[in-house]
Amino acid sequence: MPKNKKGKRGSNKAGKNGVKGESGASDDDLASEVLSHYSSASETASVLEEGPGTEPVDEQTAQEETEDKLKQCIDNLMDKSAKTRLAALESLRQAFSSRQLYDFLLERRLTLSDCLERSLRKGGGEEQAAAAVLCALLCVQLGGGDEGEEGFRILRPVLSSILSDASANIAARQSCATALGMCCYVSASEDAEDLVKSLSNLESVFTCSYPNREGILPTPKPGAPGLYCAALQAWALLVTLCPASHLNTLLDVHLPKLQACLECSDVHYRIAVGETIALLFELGRDIDRDFQYDDCDALCETLKGLATDGNKHRAKNDRRKQRSIFREVLHYIENEDFTEEKIRFGLEGIYIDSWMRRRIYDAFKLVLESGVRHHLQYNQLLRDIFELGPPLILDASVKASRISRFEKHLYNSAAFKARTKLRNKVRDKRADVM
Repeated sequence: MPKNKKGKRGSNKAGKNGVKGESGASDDDLASEVLSHYSSASETASVLEEGPGTEPVDEQTAQEETEDKLKQCIDNLMDKSAKTRLAALESLRQAFSSRQLYDFLLERRLTLSDCLERSLRKGGGEEQAAAAVLCALLCVQLGGGDEGEEGFRILRPVLSSILSDASANIAARQSCATALGMCCYVSASEDAEDLVKSLSNLESVFTCSYPNREGILPTPKPGAPGLYCAALQAWALLVTLCPASHLNTLLDVHLPKLQACLECSDVHYRIAVGETIALLFELGRDIDRDFQYDDCDALCETLKGLATDGNKHRAKNDRRKQRSIFREVLHYIENEDFTEEKIRFGLEGIYIDSWMRRRIYDAFKLVLESGVRHHLQYNQLLRDIFELGPPLILDASVKASRISRFEKHLYNSAAFKARTKLRNKVRDKRADVM
């Protein structure tokens, strides 16, 4: 994939949930204050429009007070109490996922990275899992510039160490897999060393689900399918960055093994495997229009079975989701058909019109959760990745006005033309850097 991730960074707003501070306030009280301050700071325009008798909110004061609360959360990451550290991690997670904090974090990134590294090395399983999530969010906040790369270089060794440690807490390993994939994707430099190492770390986890020499799938330990799923999805995200020469090797090695994993017992892992197979086919066809997979007929038969699975032993929702996903995978492999989806946010939207685009969007959605739409609107990193351009600047009158049907038609027509033009382009050949 062309290196289009790096760009300008966003503004400094923050989010919710807090921890007990020096004043003796409870975790919930501090969380409420953080939320309240940001609500008042971000909605100043609407407050000012409420009419006479309403006292204007001092946005600068509200922002400074909120940043004080966030500073307290960062300080609490070094507290002796595990409960206090966990509360701080959760408060910062919600703040990072729901707001833009680049300016605030820029001067505190090394302190925060050191705190997260300490939690990962010395904390219990729950704390390690929470710290790993915050590592991913920190990289998304800092973006793909030197600051993001610097943070990733600090955190990658400990994330990889926990991920590869079979004795570590499985939830912590799962969070580390997701964080390693996201941090590497956001921060990967022109030097491919970090990408190769991260791919290898992730492969060492999910390949444990591969069949043995006799073709028999191993019996997974409790919690293992969730770990395999996280590692495979993080790996698939990084595969979208691979140059053609390395991608050809990955296709040869992994497609037959992943095909065998379609027979595994866990529905969520089967779905992750199916989506990864479709992504690999798409990338293979992208570098070679005549791409062929030797065992394609058998693969399609397996996919047909999964797309029509009526096994009553599976939960109804699981059966429905599996059938839907595998119908899409089958249609793509047989006919190169992909079911488009449009994600709307504010006055804008992005088209999910390929397996690669879906994997990238799903990865950010997993990390940012409900905050993904806010970041699509204001985070320059995501706007660069999804080719949205600079954030829209709308005054209060534009925000309040409704768009006419004709204006919507013009907007949709322009978006459709741009999307069609983009899809008809032949993607740039990947630089052979591996």
